[in-house]
Amino acid sequence: MTGAFPPQTTSNLAPSPVRWRIAGGAVSLAEPVVMGILNLTPDSFSDGGELPTVEAVLRRAEQMVRDGAGVLDVGGESTRPGAPLIDAAEELHRVLPAIEVLSERIGVPISIDTRKARVAEAALAAGAQVVNDVSALSFEPDLADVVARSGAGIVLMHMRGTPQDMKERVHYDDLIEDVASELELAVERALERGIAREQIVIDPGIGFAKTWRQSLALIAKLPRLVRLGFPVLVGPSRKSFLGEVLGVPPKERVVGTATACVLAYQAGARLFRVHDVAPVAQALAVAHAVATESTS
Repeated sequence: MTGAFPPQTTSNLAPSPVRWRIAGGAVSLAEPVVMGILNLTPDSFSDGGELPTVEAVLRRAEQMVRDGAGVLDVGGESTRPGAPLIDAAEELHRVLPAIEVLSERIGVPISIDTRKARVAEAALAAGAQVVNDVSALSFEPDLADVVARSGAGIVLMHMRGTPQDMKERVHYDDLIEDVASELELAVERALERGIAREQIVIDPGIGFAKTWRQSLALIAKLPRLVRLGFPVLVGPSRKSFLGEVLGVPPKERVVGTATACVLAYQAGARLFRVHDVAPVAQALAVAHAVATESTS
């Protein structure tokens, strides 16, 4: 998980950062990294209620690691459009027992998907090494201090508003430039609170305050965000933009998800947050092998 690697380049990609610093170590980005989604929520858009016990979470996590996950992302609050806000106590009740077990039994880094400083601090103390914040430190700015103190990795995702009102905030003067500028502001917030550049990953927020066409455009124009100089994570998994293209329900969007991930990889993304780890990991392995041969 640690070490130095040469930059990955192709004829049409800028060099990507080769390591992501997280609490207690680093994640190599020399190859695509799949982040497996573990939603411990009753109301997530495609898998709510599927993991009701710690034992079920552990079984799913073990399978994801066998399938090729390099990070596991544990979430206790749904951020689907219109999802209700829950308090920190309820969120902790959902995620802490699982994180404690996963950190002891699973040999890959654990990420806590939260906007709340209290939840992040407890999760990191329980063994998580990454914080994945869909608000990019805007919901609770003190979350930045938790990350800075712990040395955890941080994912700063682009979103306007909150899950409750983000569907009303989809007007952009220039989609990719506006997203890039707003992510740069999020990075500035992080740096000002003591988070190191090497801890930061950025995420364009596919589906968050974006129409389905805007989500497609973000993937097409992803090299603009890669040029900001941070590793880029994408989360297209099972999302509604795929449904608009394919006309199928969330659990039938596996091939669409894998295709979106490969296209994002070719555009410079290096981390991929998905529900269906095995097909995405296989698709990315082929894409990476082709890219490696093209530069040899």
